[in-house]
Amino acid sequence: MSAQGFARSSSVAAILIVAGACGSSSSTSPSPSDPPVATNTITITSAGVSPKVVSIAQGSRVLFVNNDSRTHNMASDPHPDHTDCPEINQVGFLTPGQSRETGNLVIVRTCGFHDHDDFSNQSLQGQIIIH
Repeated sequence: MSAQGFARSSSVAAILIVAGACGSSSSTSPSPSDPPVATNTITITSAGVSPKVVSIAQGSRVLFVNNDSRTHNMASDPHPDHTDCPEINQVGFLTPGQSRETGNLVIVRTCGFHDHDDFSNQSLQGQIIIH
């Protein structure tokens, strides 16, 4: 392997190790096939959250809109501690028709989120990628 190829492989491996050490656990991660969407709005319906993965600029907020007929309690991963991205915890309890923003997401990272009251429901789990 050339020095350039080795350096590239080492860089990719380092990124994967760091990415694996940060963020949410695999049990609450959306499918790798879910491409990030450049939007600051996540809609909750009876089918789950949409989009499941959003990409936002550093310092932005994300608006969660509850268009479901039942309440949702949105929180940061991991369950039940909600410590990865506390800014998401500001969304909290949403009644049908209600919406609320996260705090300013100022650290470049990937934040997992879920519905605290239905934490094992994968349709109510997602990620916010801050760049």
